[in-house]
Amino acid sequence: MVLYATLRFLQTARQLSAIEKALREGDPAGAAIVLAQWQGEPVEGEDAGAIARLAAEHALREAHHGTFAPLFWFLLLPGPIGLVLHPLARRAARTWEHPVEAEERDFGWFAARAFHVIDWLPQRATAFVFAIVGNFEDALLCWRSQAARWTQPEEGIVLASGAGALGVRLGDPIPGAAAPRDRPPLGSGEAAREDALASLEGLLWRALIVWSIVYLLAAALQLA
Repeated sequence: MVLYATLRFLQTARQLSAIEKALREGDPAGAAIVLAQWQGEPVEGEDAGAIARLAAEHALREAHHGTFAPLFWFLLLPGPIGLVLHPLARRAARTWEHPVEAEERDFGWFAARAFHVIDWLPQRATAFVFAIVGNFEDALLCWRSQAARWTQPEEGIVLASGAGALGVRLGDPIPGAAAPRDRPPLGSGEAAREDALASLEGLLWRALIVWSIVYLLAAALQLA
């Protein structure tokens, strides 16, 4: 029950499908509204390509933080500890990301380092599973060559591997309030469009199947 209530996989799939549908119907403004509500920050402009790339990036990010990372710790730690540990550590790191007072800065540093340690293995496990269920060689190549150039290198591991597994390009400059926001490219091939979102949804479902198989094997070993 705790596992089902914690994971956000179905929510991620629904939001991704809604954005894809809006883009296919020629409604980038509607897609931008859905994406803004989903990620909790406004989306500048109504460029369909930029919206598709941002949606794909956020879906990969949410699939990791909302499903695969908690599953990783659920497999290793007893009971629901793993399902609680990862989300709480991430929330603490995000809450204290921009502290003001001196003592808050110290706690913010500790929260960020603690989440870095807790998320180190799950990030790499998620990226490797993306490679398994997608284009293996491209995923590993993008992981090794592009992740370090992303604004958040640890997050770049998941995004670069996912983009390489899909065979599309994420990142790249996007519209900003005053000027385009410069971002390094992630992945390979052509820039992601609305059709890439459908492929991404399939990639996430295949990744979930791999995680489910691992969970069943672990459960069978415990019962043996």
